[in-house]
Amino acid sequence: MQTNPIVSREEWLEARRTLLAHEKEATRLRDKINAERLAMPWVRIDQDYRFDTPDGRKSLAELFDGRSQLLVYHFMLPPEWEAGCTGCSFLADHLDGAVTHLNNHDVTLTAISRAPLDHIERYKRRMGWRFPWASSAGTGFNRDFGVSFSAEDVAAGATYNYTAPAGAGEMPGMSAFFRDEEDQVFHSYSAYARGIEEWVGTLMILDRAPLGRNESGTMDWVRRHDEYQAAPAAECCGDARTPATATA
Repeated sequence: MQTNPIVSREEWLEARRTLLAHEKEATRLRDKINAERLAMPWVRIDQDYRFDTPDGRKSLAELFDGRSQLLVYHFMLPPEWEAGCTGCSFLADHLDGAVTHLNNHDVTLTAISRAPLDHIERYKRRMGWRFPWASSAGTGFNRDFGVSFSAEDVAAGATYNYTAPAGAGEMPGMSAFFRDEEDQVFHSYSAYARGIEEWVGTLMILDRAPLGRNESGTMDWVRRHDEYQAAPAAECCGDARTPATATA
């Protein structure tokens, strides 16, 4: 159990004001980074990716659903896994509430996985989620956007999160795209590892709790939401079971 100094209210206020100054520095830095992110150059997508969705086969441009912006969560669910990654599932629990707000701000959000659509739909029903989720089965989409690696990729020196040596298998991430009036699609941004940690609102709330995240390993306490009263979750993803395992 963590023990902190017990002090007077006046001493507490002094410590809180010191911390507030650092929090404001972090906020200003976050604003600066957000501006730099918006100024990033874009890359035109020339590959004709096709995805399986509940509404039929769709191109990447069609996944925008008529909007100009698309956010993709690269959900770790390959064909051979019975259930989705525990950490990805934790993050996905936060998406449904955001979808309506995003849609009304010209942004479409979808998850994409390599598993076939019927496999995705089965797991989605189990979890009770409503957000869009497409299958990239048979395409190079996941590999091209740095979240799926074969043994050959690893041997050739593939990297995850731009700098870290990749391991074979699946990794989490997100990618952002823009669609213009001529249906041309551009890649604007991708993030991996702890770069998408802020998508997990529960972690942001825990950071304000008296004991913080209170974990012995990165998100080692997390289970799929229907498993908390059952046996501990299976180690489906090794070191990649959470979107926050790699150091930023």
